[in-house]
Amino acid sequence: MTVKKRPSDLTSLERFNMYYREKEPPMTAGQKAKRFIWNPKTRQFCGRTASSWSKISLFYFIFYAALAILVAICMWTFLQLLDARQPKWQLEQSIIGTNPGLGFRPTPPEVASSVIWYKGNDPGSYQFWVKELSEFLKVYKRDGNKAGAGQNIHNCDFKLPAPAGKVCDVDMSAWGPCVEENGFAYHKSTPCVFLKLNKIFGWRPVFYNSSDALPEAMPQDLKQHIKNMTAYDKNYLNMVWVSCQGENPADRENIGPIQYLPYRGFPGYYFPYTNQEGYLSPLVAVHLQRPKTGMLINIECRAWAHNIVYDRHEGMGSVHIEIMVE
Repeated sequence: MTVKKRPSDLTSLERFNMYYREKEPPMTAGQKAKRFIWNPKTRQFCGRTASSWSKISLFYFIFYAALAILVAICMWTFLQLLDARQPKWQLEQSIIGTNPGLGFRPTPPEVASSVIWYKGNDPGSYQFWVKELSEFLKVYKRDGNKAGAGQNIHNCDFKLPAPAGKVCDVDMSAWGPCVEENGFAYHKSTPCVFLKLNKIFGWRPVFYNSSDALPEAMPQDLKQHIKNMTAYDKNYLNMVWVSCQGENPADRENIGPIQYLPYRGFPGYYFPYTNQEGYLSPLVAVHLQRPKTGMLINIECRAWAHNIVYDRHEGMGSVHIEIMVE
């Protein structure tokens, strides 16, 4: 409750202001806004004098300058702890972890989809997939006209890995029918799909390089292939093996024979990835030689190494592909 003062309780200044202050005429809202912007009596702009504006401007200038300097010092200190060539946290210590994902190309336009569908007798239908693969493989084409092109490229082999400072070349001519000049065999209703392992800095695969201790879940044709390689040349066993098969019995009947190019896996001489200049991930071209037309075929491709964890439901160590050729 507010108690109103009696005139006898007011100070002399209060009584003077009460009886002698100038009475201002009533103003419209526009006049009040105009006077707020500039008051000629008090010489105030937006409620402040020039002296007040200069003081508050100086305060905020010093405040934000100090804040900017503090942020710059923190950023500089942070950048000193980073290496431009390698991540600070690697393998088990990183968010990515040590289990590389398996991907495929071409990818459908819908992100959540894994369906490759086209009509084998309609160029307009399969041209999209051919263009997608051509675009993806552009980086694998070495441009010999550019200065310095290919200087650090080495033609690797299982007996001849890349020396220090070099990276292994990816030979596109070894993909047989799965090349751009052949339209990746889509026009023949025998499409090619490319598999790749996601890059993880410093990751080294632990190979299944012995036919004596192969996992039970490994397909029989891959086991036989490894046994044949053991008899042929054990150097070829240093491979992250790849298998593709129908997910269901009906899919296995419809998928037909499969050809893997240039090898049935990713050669070990491409690993580890250490952010080398010019490095390109190895690819496996999967050629479906006689898929049944008019049927949707569910395919699971899987990468095989001791340190690649497999979980179909989580999509770990494998990739799901659906193909339908009409």
